[in-house]
Amino acid sequence: MAAVRKLKELEARLGHVFKNRALLKKALTHASVRQASAKRRDNERLEFLGDRVLGLAIAELLSETYPTATEGQLARLFNRLVRGGTCAEVARALDLGASLHLSESEAGTGGRDKETILADGCEALLGAVFLEAGYAKARDVVRAHWGPKLQGAPAEAADAKSALQEWAQGQGLELPQYVEVAREGPDHAPRFTAEVRIKGTKPARGEGASKRAAEQAAATALLAREGVRRGADE
Repeated sequence: MAAVRKLKELEARLGHVFKNRALLKKALTHASVRQASAKRRDNERLEFLGDRVLGLAIAELLSETYPTATEGQLARLFNRLVRGGTCAEVARALDLGASLHLSESEAGTGGRDKETILADGCEALLGAVFLEAGYAKARDVVRAHWGPKLQGAPAEAADAKSALQEWAQGQGLELPQYVEVAREGPDHAPRFTAEVRIKGTKPARGEGASKRAAEQAAATALLAREGVRRGADE
């Protein structure tokens, strides 16, 4: 009875009551259960679907909310909203972890509060909403739970290094690493060259009167090359 009550409370917080209880159960079943029993079906395919539904709903929400924003500004906000950390925050607000079906070993090692498991479960739940009730309902769920996380206008952009870190996280890449590759000029007026490296992408370089300025320039160059934003002030 406690499990049934938790599911009803989860649906109330989510804003959708499932008619297809098997679909809900599948959305809440982690892959560790599949590994423990081949007869159980997990939520990985629903997570794949929910990830795409989330992306479309967030893109639509941002386009409506910021009609004058540049593509780069929208991309920064998009990456911030769809990344795993944000999905895990939504999952925690829903208390999703309490209703997840995990293997005993996964549950015993704190799986109900692991960021990846929560994020994947959140996306799987959204995918299940889409399958049962359609895109409009899934979009309503996204707006209700991700919409409040829109804080400030996109013009209030972080500096290039922060923007690059957010972009890398949103793409599932490793964090940027900065290396000083050259220093020229006299001590009273040095000129630095820095290179930013992210595994899986080509490095980019930038110059400046200080190490920080050179790193900012390198981050800006990489962001521009990837089409995220064109300048440090965007």
